[in-house]
Amino acid sequence: MYPHERSLVKQFADQPFVLLGINSDSDREELKKTLQAEQITWRSWWDQTIDGPIHTKWNVTVRPTIYLLDADGVIRYKDVMDRELDEAIATLLKEAAARPGKRVESRE
Repeated sequence: MYPHERSLVKQFADQPFVLLGINSDSDREELKKTLQAEQITWRSWWDQTIDGPIHTKWNVTVRPTIYLLDADGVIRYKDVMDRELDEAIATLLKEAAARPGKRVESRE
């Protein structure tokens, strides 16, 4: 999914969109090499194992697991991929932009 994720980061660079990664590779040094080789520019956390605190709290049992949160931090989509993912992001961005009296800014 790295190429698609890179394209999302680029496509929505000027929008209130943030991509976060959680990784459970056992070897952190190898993970760092992979992140560099794959040009991962977004924030990514190392959870050490699939039983780590992030995986456990967010009920991640398969990979990839994708959650899309809206401007209020509410999970609106889970496990959407490819074109459906792009459309879901676009929908959430439109909703955020249409909110009266609310100013949604990028945190990146």
